[in-house]
Amino acid sequence: MSVIDVLEERGFISQITDTGLREAAATSKLKCYVGFDPTAPSLHLGNLMQIMTLAHFQREGHIPMPVIGAGTGMIGDPSGKAGERSLLPVEVIDANGARFKIELSHFLDFEGENAAIMVNNADWLRSLKLIDFLRDIGKHFSVNAMVQKESVRARLEDREQGISFTEFSYMLLQAYDFLQLYNEYGCNVQAGGNDQWGNITLGIDLIRRMGGGQAHGITSPLLTSASGQKFGKSEAGAIYLNPELTSPYQMYQFWINCEDADVIKLLKLYTFLPLAEIADLEAQMTAKP
Repeated sequence: MSVIDVLEERGFISQITDTGLREAAATSKLKCYVGFDPTAPSLHLGNLMQIMTLAHFQREGHIPMPVIGAGTGMIGDPSGKAGERSLLPVEVIDANGARFKIELSHFLDFEGENAAIMVNNADWLRSLKLIDFLRDIGKHFSVNAMVQKESVRARLEDREQGISFTEFSYMLLQAYDFLQLYNEYGCNVQAGGNDQWGNITLGIDLIRRMGGGQAHGITSPLLTSASGQKFGKSEAGAIYLNPELTSPYQMYQFWINCEDADVIKLLKLYTFLPLAEIADLEAQMTAKP
């Protein structure tokens, strides 16, 4: 089985680009990246699904590339946001990003044959010159196509809120990230949540337009509980991976209080238990609820 087969049968894949990713996963070593926005003081359970995606890539012999978005984090991704983000000081963004590697090291191996590669997009985005960027990169994007992206269209339809040029430009920067990672590291897969589909496909298209290269993308479904609540949130707010922000006791309580109807789905996504073992647990739970 390829890593795509593993992810699909465990429920990680919602959308997959029609670019030959299944074949590439079965015949070559891939480099897969996920971007993490350092606008929060810690990674949280909302990020953990994408971290597990990278962990599966590594376990199946591929190279995971977590990307700290300290460059794009200065702009803010409008995806899934009803209103304009508050821009954080650069010092806060950088401090948050520095903590992320410590948290990611609990899930990804940064040494060995398939060692994870961590990069920070601030290294290339903060030094960009506007005129050069518009001339060399911006010409490859159609505003007509950009306004059709869900993250933009929803905001445009809200006459009172709208969307600033700053956030509208975010997708160009993320597409440029993929191009940069493709050229510098040979990274050819981007993964993310469903709200990232438009950003991912723009990056794939930019790689094709700029050099004729082939890249791929996958997205995961938005995870909600049986009651319809967005997964990873509690009454106190986000469940962080930093034990100073969410204590081990609070973390334990969150998982133990998950609804019975969600347990099997969560075991597939958030553990490495074999599916046969999970199926046995499901049979036991069905027999004795």
